[in-house]
Order: sequence, then structure tokens, then C-alpha cells
Amino acid sequence: MAIPSAAETITKFTTPANNQGIQKMVLLSGRGEKEAQVCEEIVKRNTKNWTIIRASWLSQNFSESFFLEPLLAGIVALPRTEALEPFTDADDIADVVAESLLNDHHNGKTYELTGPELLTFEKAITVIAKASNRNITFQGLTLKEYIQMLKDYQIPEDHIWLINYLFEEVLDGRNANITSDIEKVLGRKPKDFTTYAQQTAKSGVWNLNP
Repeated sequence: MAIPSAAETITKFTTPANNQGIQKMVLLSGRGEKEAQVCEEIVKRNTKNWTIIRASWLSQNFSESFFLEPLLAGIVALPRTEALEPFTDADDIADVVAESLLNDHHNGKTYELTGPELLTFEKAITVIAKASNRNITFQGLTLKEYIQMLKDYQIPEDHIWLINYLFEEVLDGRNANITSDIEKVLGRKPKDFTTYAQQTAKSGVWNLNP
């Protein structure tokens, strides 16, 4: 939702879909950033029935996305060491999306999904290290140092832009809170980060050679 072309893409999808008779859309959105809110309003205008699902950072970012490689290397260097995030399991998000699509009770509602606890990135790394029985070092950096490190590793500029945006804008403290929306929709509590780490560690994903 944050990338500059998101609003145009959402418009190009929702307008013809609505014209073809699609009766309902569920948007997986960000959690409070203004660019995501623009996309939410586009969906609301172009859809007869809608549900907006705002999600915090995914737990799976540590096992399926850009945190996996440094975890395998045994050292994770990140900025915003003080930031608290309610990491949310992707399976919980998927269940809420499915429920919202299948049940008209959720039409016209906005849900903010979080895990059941607030963690710093350093604490999350500690949990993963314990679950995978590995020594993983965490190093705090300034945002400027982190961006330079990404450039040194020749990460594509568009990826650097997005990561910079996430750490500078999204992790500014606005989302350092938890909600009960997963339990409200599904009738059960969300998966906590320790359970995610323990279950994921069994797959061996954090014990592969870097």
C-alpha cells in the first residue's frame, strides 16, 4: 500500500471489477499510513460491499521475507531498536480474510489485526534464537547506517526505499498497541510470537546454511 503506484493499481483493479458485477472486496491494508488509507477509500468508493483489514508486521517476515537471510548468517542489524511491534501471524490474517469474504456480517467494517503482545525486534530475535537453538547476534544501528549497509550489499533501490519508509514512518510508535479484533472475528486468540517461532523452528528454516 505504501508504494507510489498502489493507488493507481487499486483503481485499475476495483473499477472494472465493480463494473463486472463483483459484489464484495476485502482489502488487506497497512496499519495507519496515509498511503494505505488512500487505497482504502478507493476500495470503499468502487465496491458495493467492502471489509478493510489492517495488519501489523507479519511474524513470517522472519522466516519468509527480508529478515531470513541475516538470521541464517547469525547476525541481525536493524534500526529502531526501541520500537514495539505487535507481530501478527499470517495464518491468523488469512483466517480473518476468509471469514470476511464468506460472512456478510463483516461488510462495511474495518479491522486492525495484531498479535497478543508487543515486542522489540531484539526481543523477537532472542525468541527465534532460543526456538532454533542458535546463537544469533542483534546489533542496533541508526537508520542512516542501516540504509548505507543495504546499499553496500547492493540491495535494489526500490527495496531500500520501501524498507526506509517502513522503519521511518510505520515504526514511529503509532502502532505500539494491541487490539482484540482477531478474537472478535474468529472467536479465538491470535497466535503469539513464541508459538510461531517454536512451530517454524521445527521446519528447519533457521538452521539452513546461509
